[in-house]
Amino acid sequence: MVKLVEHCAGTGDLLLRDQVVRQVRYDFSVFQGMVGESGLPIPGRRTLTGSIDFDPARDSSELIGPVLTLKLEDGRYLGITLTGDDGAIAEGRHGHGACMCC
Repeated sequence: MVKLVEHCAGTGDLLLRDQVVRQVRYDFSVFQGMVGESGLPIPGRRTLTGSIDFDPARDSSELIGPVLTLKLEDGRYLGITLTGDDGAIAEGRHGHGACMCC
């Protein structure tokens, strides 16, 4: 079973190697894999799906692929990977300051 655990939308800073690239609008959901009837979370079974505003005519294609950091409106930081020029994102690496769970 998979459960929606968070939905976020807003405007934040997109960072590459601790340098702000620009402000972006973001919209994403976080889903957590859960164990059947007990409802306990399954470690490592978390999925992030969503997007940021990305314009291939204006934004560098070098942003597609590497781990970026998205600073959310509420001050949290999220490690993301831009997966294509349509603005789709996936969760990036785990570690201090790179995701919501660490």
